[in-house]
Amino acid sequence: MASQIHHHSKQFILIVLMFSLFYFTVDSTSRVGWSPISNPNKPKFVVIGKFAVSEHNTEAKTNLKFVNVVKGDIEVTDGAVTVTEYRLVIAAKDGGAVSNYKVLVSEEGEFQLRKLSYFTKL
Repeated sequence: MASQIHHHSKQFILIVLMFSLFYFTVDSTSRVGWSPISNPNKPKFVVIGKFAVSEHNTEAKTNLKFVNVVKGDIEVTDGAVTVTEYRLVIAAKDGGAVSNYKVLVSEEGEFQLRKLSYFTKL
């Protein structure tokens, strides 16, 4: 009887440890929140803005020309893969008229795979 109780205790401890490992692995994503960018003219933000215009032109069959990044926010999510999101207001030229657009670009992992989530005229 005592050996059965000891055996069940070991099983219970093993189950609790496995559940804890699973829980902390699945819920290990860390978000700090959105932070404003202090210098929208930094080369990194310009690259992201140009990417957004290029992707939008491809998807919407337009011919916008990137002008500059007006302002923006950044959020970094650390988890199994680090994801950086850029929420920017950019200026782009459509013919002779310059307009502002709100864009969201995410960048994933060490290879910085980029994805345009939205591109909206303000």
